[in-house]
Amino acid sequence: VSRLHWSRNYASAGTTQLFIDGKFVESQTNEWIDVHNPATNEVITRVPCATDSEMNSAVAAAERAFQSWKDTSILTRQQVMFRLQDLIRKNSAEIAKLITLEQGKTLPDAEGDVFRGLQVVEHACSITSLQLGESLPSVAKDMDTYTYRVPLGVTAGITPFNFPAMIPLWMFPMALVCGNTSVIKPSERDPGAVMFMMKLAQEAGIPDGAVNVIHGSKKAVNFVLDNPTIKAVSFVGSDQAGQYIYERGSANGKRVQSNMGAKNHGVILPDANKEATLNALCGAAFGAAGQRCMALSTAVFVGETKNWIPELVERAKQLKVSAGSEPGADLGPLITPEAKDRVCKLVQSGVDDGAGLILDGRDITVKGYENGNFVGPTILTDVKPNMECYTEEIFGPVLVTLNVDSLDDAISLINANPYGNGTAIFTNSGAAARKFQNEVDVGQIGVNVPIPVPLPMFAFTGSRGSFRGDTNFYGKSGIAFYTQTKTITSLWREEDASDKVAPTAMPTMK
Repeated sequence: VSRLHWSRNYASAGTTQLFIDGKFVESQTNEWIDVHNPATNEVITRVPCATDSEMNSAVAAAERAFQSWKDTSILTRQQVMFRLQDLIRKNSAEIAKLITLEQGKTLPDAEGDVFRGLQVVEHACSITSLQLGESLPSVAKDMDTYTYRVPLGVTAGITPFNFPAMIPLWMFPMALVCGNTSVIKPSERDPGAVMFMMKLAQEAGIPDGAVNVIHGSKKAVNFVLDNPTIKAVSFVGSDQAGQYIYERGSANGKRVQSNMGAKNHGVILPDANKEATLNALCGAAFGAAGQRCMALSTAVFVGETKNWIPELVERAKQLKVSAGSEPGADLGPLITPEAKDRVCKLVQSGVDDGAGLILDGRDITVKGYENGNFVGPTILTDVKPNMECYTEEIFGPVLVTLNVDSLDDAISLINANPYGNGTAIFTNSGAAARKFQNEVDVGQIGVNVPIPVPLPMFAFTGSRGSFRGDTNFYGKSGIAFYTQTKTITSLWREEDASDKVAPTAMPTMK
């Protein structure tokens, strides 16, 4: 599976392989899913719906590899991560090209996709500090208590289409560095980045079977959720799928972390830096064609700031919509024709409900890419909280705007929304920012930062309707998710070990 192979594979509309027990293998399935270039809708590869036998083989390989990998020294696992991050960095441009080809986002955005995932791998290199246990000597006479963080076993990751490199890199490197093994099911819409990274994982020295890749849709998801060998499941994606995965996985006794939908609000106060704020809103709302769970899809204009909206429209009009591979493109296509149809219908629902449509990108045509899934920047004004365009996550380059009289009104609006992934406030007032961050019930808050995704020394802490589970992704939370704590209490008597009388009373640990 050379780098040249990848170019030939996609150019010839070949098939994407599975990765099982350290080998790239052709699936024996009769069910295939076409992968299209979103800018042209041409088929670029076919993804197999892995058979039961193939999926069982992947889990069996992971279980076998776990028996030795769990006992591999932490220094060895750290060295593997050092090599993996170096290889990803050196090959980031090639990975980004695959992302742009299959997912559609612009090359600079795809490079950012890889880089933000790479940062998690770099953080995993700190495992010698991250996986430390705790100890307390002399909890009682001659008695000590200490804890270990030990791996769970075989883990699984189910990843979305919108971040083909970053989200998988939230999962399998953290699982592996903690001593687990992994089975990844990437999105069937854009698996190329994950497959490329499997080659890099081999080169980094990750043992055969320690990480495996299966493909498919709901059948593969159910397999992961029902297989008793898999101990933990990580998921990022839509509400419906995320709730289903959390409930079914938890019912089967698995540890589950599930990042789901969002409706992220940006609150604009009159004292905000106008130029910086308008630029931030444009980038955060329309970048990646709005296909980010942390997209700032809702602008809440406080008081007189609603008068800034015409200038926001003018800036949005300047953004270049084109294929992600085209130089200067600011946003590319949506992932599928169905995604485009859904976005357009939600925009129309806003119009039908009485919202103002002051910028309409639904009928855009991109020269040379007339068959692409393009929607240009779109802005709806005077939106009300009961409108479908507000209650639904649009997941496209659409900004809905609401007007409120005060910061208190903005906070109440956000807290009444069921989602809690991210929010941002734009202000030059420290007091207003502090009030906002203390009173708003959202897991990730930006102060003059439109997309407040934490760096990996912290955790991704979406909350309320945006997350299901007890332990978040990466950071200290990621280590906790991929390990279990063993607590050992030991007694080594100072006295002569020749005691003759066996104690029968309850130990009081004095």
